[in-house]
Amino acid sequence: MSGTILPAAEWREADGLKRVVAALQHDHGGPRIVGGAVRDTLLGLPVTDVDLATTLHPDVVIDRLEAARIKAVPTGIDHGTVTAVSDGKTYEVTTLRRDVTTDGRRATVAFATDWREDAARRDFTINALYADPTTGEVFDYFGGLADLEKRAVRFIGDANERIAEDHLRILRYFRFLARFGTGIVDSNAIAACSAAANKLLALSRERIASELLKLLGLPDPRQAVSLMVEHNIFATFLPELKEDAVQSVDRLLTREHVYEMSPSLPARILTLLARDAEVAQKVAMRLKLSNAIRADIVARVSVKMPSVHNIRAIAYDESVSCARDAAMLFTDDNELSASMAMLEDWIVPEFPIKGGELVRRGLPVGPLVAQTLKAIESKWIAENFPVVDRVNELADQAGADATLSAKKV
Repeated sequence: MSGTILPAAEWREADGLKRVVAALQHDHGGPRIVGGAVRDTLLGLPVTDVDLATTLHPDVVIDRLEAARIKAVPTGIDHGTVTAVSDGKTYEVTTLRRDVTTDGRRATVAFATDWREDAARRDFTINALYADPTTGEVFDYFGGLADLEKRAVRFIGDANERIAEDHLRILRYFRFLARFGTGIVDSNAIAACSAAANKLLALSRERIASELLKLLGLPDPRQAVSLMVEHNIFATFLPELKEDAVQSVDRLLTREHVYEMSPSLPARILTLLARDAEVAQKVAMRLKLSNAIRADIVARVSVKMPSVHNIRAIAYDESVSCARDAAMLFTDDNELSASMAMLEDWIVPEFPIKGGELVRRGLPVGPLVAQTLKAIESKWIAENFPVVDRVNELADQAGADATLSAKKV
């Protein structure tokens, strides 16, 4: 026990959590809250997921939950994890464990009853904090509280050993550094990550992509990205990384701050890559990014160079978010201000004329109608989306031209 008491928090008072805790109480002590919920509550951050650890065997956990009329889902039963669904909320309950064997991708575990032993197999000291759900007493076995106070991200024990147990911890280290690490960077951790970077090749592309996207989506990943570039962390899974990626990330985040914009994940990804649709497509496929993200990043590098003259046309053809990201990524500072102003509070208009209106103006039914509509739409876009009266003028001219052509025939 550390002497620290977990601050009061709304999640601690949830009836669903209290029911789960009550169901898992036993003669040798009840469950403890573990990991992110403890860490984030101590930091005054919002908590979305609440995980518990217990000395009870998974089968016993299921029996006790069901006896208390709490739904028990064996989501990771081989690794001791049961998901309790209580009052509409989910709580992951995991039996204390120790690693038996590990190959850097997956581990074979044995269930245990020693809290320190369970803490020792976790990655970082700030993630190995436990708390009594009733009293709030915090249990700290490896100096996590001191590291939280210093905003330091530190592996538990030997960094090389922790990484050998799970190679994904390399990327997790930099993600946690970006989220929590405003203090002194642990040189031992950086050296261990750099030395083992090639081991990332053994991981699935999905796991790598998940960590990378989480990192890039954080408020300020600049320091982490800079260290990853400096220590060749990207080399194994992103050989397309452009030379000025660090500067590109800094430029985008600076602009986000100036224009008070929320992070755009497609734009953040593209700070790492050259402005090339084929490269973007290749990277997206290798990392098995979702179809939506793949389409977004390809669209942003495929549009014409954005400027105040075409920014609304890009928004019309693609989307306002695409136009905004393209401007943030590719325009110079002078052009950016005017381009962003063109998009501010602008609602993409609908082309205000249909083919039937051209027919009524004298165009014969057929392919000419579609061709003329396209020509009128192009002029409308080029003229910066004028009001409907101007579109009618263009349509009247098209009808007149058609009538004249018919008379000549």
